[in-house]
Amino acid sequence: MKNRLFSLILLLTLVFYAITGYHFLTGWHPIVMMLIAILLGVVINFGVYILFNFLGKRIRTIPLKSITAILSGIVVFIILKYVGFGWPLVLYSTIAAVGILLCIAIYRFQLKRNFFSSAFLIIMLIGIGYILFVLADTGADPYDKQVPLAFSESNSMLSNVEIENPAAVGSYTFKTFTYGSGTDEQREEFSTGVTYTTNSVDGTWLIPDWKDKKKKWREKYWGFGAENFPLNGRVYMPEGDGPFPLTLIVHGNHSMIDYSDDGYGYLGELLASRGIIAVSVDENFLNGHWSGDFMGKEMPARAWLLLKHLEQWRSWNAKNGHDLARKVDMDNIMLVGHSRGGEAVSIAAGYNPLPYFPDQSKVKFDFNFNIKGVVALAPTDYRYDRKIILNNINFLSIQGSYDADEVSFWGMRPYRRLQYTDSISRFKSGVYIHHANHGQFNSTWGNSDFGAPTKWLLNLYPLLKEEQQQEATKVFVSAFADASLKDNQEYRSIFKNVSVAKQWLPVEQYLTSFESSNFHTIADFEEDLDITTAKDSTSISTSNLGLWKEQYLPTRDEGSQENNAVILGWDYENRTSSLDKGVYELRLSADDSIPFSAKSSLQFTLGAGNHEWLDINLTEVQKEAKKDEEKREAPQLDFTIQLTDAAGQISDLKVSEIKGITKPLKTRFTKFAFLDKQMIGADWEVQLQTYHFPLEIFSKKNAEFNVGAISSIKFIFDQTEYGVVVLDEIGVSGS
Repeated sequence: MKNRLFSLILLLTLVFYAITGYHFLTGWHPIVMMLIAILLGVVINFGVYILFNFLGKRIRTIPLKSITAILSGIVVFIILKYVGFGWPLVLYSTIAAVGILLCIAIYRFQLKRNFFSSAFLIIMLIGIGYILFVLADTGADPYDKQVPLAFSESNSMLSNVEIENPAAVGSYTFKTFTYGSGTDEQREEFSTGVTYTTNSVDGTWLIPDWKDKKKKWREKYWGFGAENFPLNGRVYMPEGDGPFPLTLIVHGNHSMIDYSDDGYGYLGELLASRGIIAVSVDENFLNGHWSGDFMGKEMPARAWLLLKHLEQWRSWNAKNGHDLARKVDMDNIMLVGHSRGGEAVSIAAGYNPLPYFPDQSKVKFDFNFNIKGVVALAPTDYRYDRKIILNNINFLSIQGSYDADEVSFWGMRPYRRLQYTDSISRFKSGVYIHHANHGQFNSTWGNSDFGAPTKWLLNLYPLLKEEQQQEATKVFVSAFADASLKDNQEYRSIFKNVSVAKQWLPVEQYLTSFESSNFHTIADFEEDLDITTAKDSTSISTSNLGLWKEQYLPTRDEGSQENNAVILGWDYENRTSSLDKGVYELRLSADDSIPFSAKSSLQFTLGAGNHEWLDINLTEVQKEAKKDEEKREAPQLDFTIQLTDAAGQISDLKVSEIKGITKPLKTRFTKFAFLDKQMIGADWEVQLQTYHFPLEIFSKKNAEFNVGAISSIKFIFDQTEYGVVVLDEIGVSGS
């Protein structure tokens, strides 16, 4: 070709088209898609080139061939950006511009080899080399020195509980098999490989968005539609007579042709070895595809299918002569879901007692299973257009701080909505794992939460290794299963204070929330606008604080955690007196019948705030002057809890005697710091953890102190010169 610059730019753009085509999942081989994309790139390149040649015949100052080559390259890159190259615009434009400049440099160097053309070419090669190096590099952790090593402080008061490792392989041998339609056109394990054949179910009313091209291409690929969804499951079955508790595990959204249901074998095998039937449910046909994503409109179907699987197990269990008859303890069922599956399990538990599908009464429900527990791994909580409020069920949600797909701990929203209205002992918990991501909860999704080419921007270096993240997941999920399905209540202690499990967990920061069904709330900051009042007759006062306000807690991407808390700050650095410490006090009334006893615990949730929030007290002049000062480090927070009884007897305890206050867990999701705010949001968000202070400890510190007649709870900020804390859910819990 006579236009060498056009040839170079054509080659550059075809590389990008090839990358996009290779990673554009359609069910065809990636090489085929890459060749199609290259062909499309050639057609677009030549079309644009010819167009600009036609339009630019009168431009004479610059060679027409150069103008049209450059402009055609620019237009082709623009088309590619909006077709499928998912990089942020600023970065994409910069790299495309550097690539075009490199082509120009090569072209100029070929025309005339002098100092300037050589220097231009060398600079462009260095630029491209740097870009390729950064994209190939795994990244770095800029915050690894800001938070003390996990478990470095021994909290012996509560961490010496004697329990066995819940992630240890149990005593049961187990077998694996599949059940399903027996006619699956894509997967042998659900066609000729099934051990038990199941009937299909009609989900037409559950997913009205199954239409147009989403319907056409899915049915072409799978061979079935919404009117005959299969019940496919991958089973991990303990050997023995049973009956065994039953757990269903369901994946979230992913490419429907990159099957997800085989990614929870690490959980299925563990649970089966410990005497629990585990079933990984196939709902891949509801997942994303190039023909379209249901964008949450499929959530009712995801949930309903789980209940239909439970119906199938109930039928097998009750059928005399069937291999699975009386093998299942249908009184002890647990649902585990990941990502959208994590929202689906809450929806399924919400649907379970209903007589009709709430979105369309033509669908009758008759489920009423004894679902004892729900586990949500890195869940969504916004896909379904109804808010699910669960009642009287055990609940666990686990979230990673480096989750680039679900960037906030959405699982704490259903946690806080959950209500206990009966006298049965239950609990709910949340676990926030630093450096865990979204994909590694599934062993087939990998360590990148985005697909190529966007995944090349992710900072993967700080992540836990996949086996570490899954080991931590096994500890928490298995402990929850034992506590919920087998009534082994000693495993609740792991969620109260994670130090109990430190010998089994990867060395990492874990923030755990825990609330039992017998928790009595004193203050949760949800009741009104008056910051001097709490529940019932409790009143609030403060002294010597630099910051005192109640507000909702935002997520890192400026959404809502759907939770209000009180924010308290103190700053003594410029005070003349060191005696006046900040105090936040709750004055209690004997008329409120708060169930204090030697067997109960004072409980609250707490998190470190940003000490820079104290700047709210500065004038504009002071803020300007402060810009020249060295930034203060985030302090290692601690403070004193002081209780007073009706007779005036006092007993106190430092927070660190029970559990340390973790510094803000900051994250860097991408390799380019400026992209984090655009793609993810802030570098951290407030995450609270629960603290339990057994009242018997206060009695031991002061034998005259009457734990049954507490009249005042004081938070005295006397251990650091400055700091900010976020406080919530103050109350008392039973043993």
